[in-house]
Amino acid sequence: MNESKTADIKHDATALSDSEGVKTARGLHPRARSKLQGQRKFIQGSMFGLFKIAAAINGGALLIIVYFLVSRGWRAISWSFLTQPPLESMTKGGILPCIVGTVFLSIGAILVALPIGVASAIYLNEYARPGRAVRMIRLGINNLAGVPSVVFGLFGLAFFVVYLKMGVSILAGSLTLGAMTLPVIIGASEEALRAVPDTYREASLGLGATKWQTIYRVILPAALPGILTGAILGISRAAGETAPIMFTTAVFYTPSLPSSIFDEIMALPYHIYVLATAGTEIEATRHLQYGTALVLIVLVLGMNLVAIIYRARLQRQRQ
Repeated sequence: MNESKTADIKHDATALSDSEGVKTARGLHPRARSKLQGQRKFIQGSMFGLFKIAAAINGGALLIIVYFLVSRGWRAISWSFLTQPPLESMTKGGILPCIVGTVFLSIGAILVALPIGVASAIYLNEYARPGRAVRMIRLGINNLAGVPSVVFGLFGLAFFVVYLKMGVSILAGSLTLGAMTLPVIIGASEEALRAVPDTYREASLGLGATKWQTIYRVILPAALPGILTGAILGISRAAGETAPIMFTTAVFYTPSLPSSIFDEIMALPYHIYVLATAGTEIEATRHLQYGTALVLIVLVLGMNLVAIIYRARLQRQRQ
């Protein structure tokens, strides 16, 4: 009796939908279905178009900046410009001490920030129990990522230069830049660790490995490409900052190359600032300013390229 009533109800509902011309027994009317698909395709195409426009704007802005620097700074690029120190009140000569100083600061910042950042990410993702304390730590990390670089410079001046008596040196500048890039590396490393499937952990632990062996031999190798992405972002930020190094490590002029981590140095970002604002002949050295900026961009791209190539090799090995 119940089965016959159910069949009658289904038959009546099907007949009603067919008579209204809106729905069939299997779903929407073909016209309504095609209209809905058309709306979805239009929305999808519109969103993809907006994404393409945004990417084109970013790419176009980069090309305009590079063209501007190349067109105005190519006259300054020469072998002597890259291998000599500044001469005659920095109106002639080259930028070799600035290049060496920038490389030292970038490498020093990564040597400081990368181990601490990866260790912090491992603790937050693998060991720490979810709770209020972990949420507060992550909130602090996110807030530090948005702190202006001049604040880190003042912190480095007060703590490393004055309190720890490091003086204006490579060590003080590297520690300051490392503290500034630490939030970026922690965030990228934690996301990379979170992206590793839990089946990797379960399989390793099921085979008898300890927690640390699982992290060191399974999790970290799988997350290394993502961790290198954070390192690339850290290098890019450390190499281009001016405010932190003008308080902790960079000087107006020094013709000699550093011999220890306690020496003061010149750096490309600060050298550009000095030439553009405090030089003896600002207009006469305009091509040197653009040439120095062009060298800085090429240097940062070169360091990033090395890390990107290494990351690509790791990804191919995993596949």
